This record gives sequence, C-alpha cells and structure tokens, in this order.
Amino acid sequence: MDLSADHIKSLHKYELRVLLSIEYLMGRYSWVPEEELVRNSRLSANEVHFRLSKLMRKGMVKYSNVPYPGYCLIFNGYDTLAITHLVKKGIITALGDCIGEGKESRVYEALGTGPVILKLHRIGQRSFQTVRRGRSYLPENQHCPWIFASHYSAEQEYLALNALFNHVKVPTPLFMNRNVIAMAYIPGDRLADCTLDDPGKIFDEVIVQVRAAFRLGYIHGDLSEYNVLYDGEGIWIIDWPQWVSPGHENAAEILDHDLETITKFFHRRYRISSDMNQVRSLVTGC
Repeated sequence: MDLSADHIKSLHKYELRVLLSIEYLMGRYSWVPEEELVRNSRLSANEVHFRLSKLMRKGMVKYSNVPYPGYCLIFNGYDTLAITHLVKKGIITALGDCIGEGKESRVYEALGTGPVILKLHRIGQRSFQTVRRGRSYLPENQHCPWIFASHYSAEQEYLALNALFNHVKVPTPLFMNRNVIAMAYIPGDRLADCTLDDPGKIFDEVIVQVRAAFRLGYIHGDLSEYNVLYDGEGIWIIDWPQWVSPGHENAAEILDHDLETITKFFHRRYRISSDMNQVRSLVTGC
C-alpha cells in the first residue's frame, strides 16, 4: 500500500499514540504484545485494539501470531511518524506525489515555504542483514529492528549533506526525522535520462565535484548516472547514504568503482575516453 496523505491527515491522536508506543517498544520486542501497548500508551485495552485495527487497515502496522501474538511498525507507519513530526516543526505543510523510487528509498514532492523534496529511506527486511554487514554505521551486537536501519541510513546521508552542501553541488538539507530527510527541491533530470549538449564539460564538472567531496573527507560510494542530476546548467550529486571516508580500509577500491562507473557511462553514451589513472589523480591529488 502506498503512503497516503489522506491517511496521515486523518490520523487520530490515539492512533498516533499507539504508533509511538509500538516504535518505543520495538526497541525491546520484535513483535510488540498488545498488553504492553495498553500499558505503555495508557489507553484502555478496547481503545488500543480498536486503534490497532484502524492502523492495520491504513497499512501502518502489521500483526503476527508467530512466534507469539504481537504488532510491529511497517514503513508506512514509520514514515507517518516522521512526516507528522516534519509538519509539526513547520518544515512541510503538504505531501505531494511519489516522484521516484530506488532500491532503498522513495522520493516525494512536498510543500513548505517553497517546494521540498522528501527522501524516505526504506532498507528492506530481506536486505537488512546484507546491509548490516556492509555498512559500519549500523549497530552491532544489539537488538536493531530491521525497519530502524532506515533511520541510520538517513542519518548517514544527512551527515554528509550537512558537511558538503556549502562546498559541493549536493541538495541542501533542511531537516531530518527518523528515516526521512527534507531537502530543497532541485529541478533536473538524471544523467541517465537526458541528452547533454556538452558532455565533456559535464564530465569534467562531475570530477571536480567528486574531488571537492574527497578533499572534505567523503567518497560517494555509489556514484553513477542515476544519482547525478543535470538542471540545464550544471550538475548535482545526490544519494549519499553509502559514503565512506578516504581513511576507510576499502576507500581506494570504492573510489575506483565510483570513477569507473561514471567514466564508463560517458564513454558508452558520448564516446568520451578517459585515462583512469589520470582521473584518479585529479580526484586524490596523488
């Protein structure tokens, strides 16, 4: 079920209280028992049961009786808590349409004082263990419900955007809550979806921006034609949750993969040839 602005707007205060209780108790339970929700929410058993049934119909909560009866948040519920907080803080006033979906995120239009982009991090349950092994920002040796991995992913990206946005062409971060980052709107298309009049100039600009990020201590980690936007004048590099520092044990390999991916795209699409050693040297200064 898609995230619904109408479902969020119509959320009853008791439904919000139950969502917050489930979120809190998922720090201790994989599936939160109903009696624990009654105790934590301070609502009657009948009220909690009624609100849970409505939340399940809205696609915000899931029930299971294995290994024991209980409830957990699913992404629409977790997204709802984040978006409700953004509205309360005055960051957004309206939620628009979903305008993009990737392997681990959804992107929505929204309105604040102007156009806003919301990136909803959504690390899937099936990929959680793979992601957990591959990304050092996720906690080890402690209970971490898979849905909360999306919070750590958003936090990682928000950290990079805040460090980079005055120095590198990245989206301007506005606010973050849970798994959702609010950013200033960037008009433009992915390099994969547009035709460049001067591809050589744009390739050079990509490398300049990668170099600027590297000098600030950030390697993108997933650079490709799908996360570079072109607005008709210049480029913007998006999607930073997988960044690593130049001091990371696999930094050289990760940087090479980024540079190889983007140079292969420009060669395949525009027949622009590049010497990898020279490109790497431009970025690292070595």
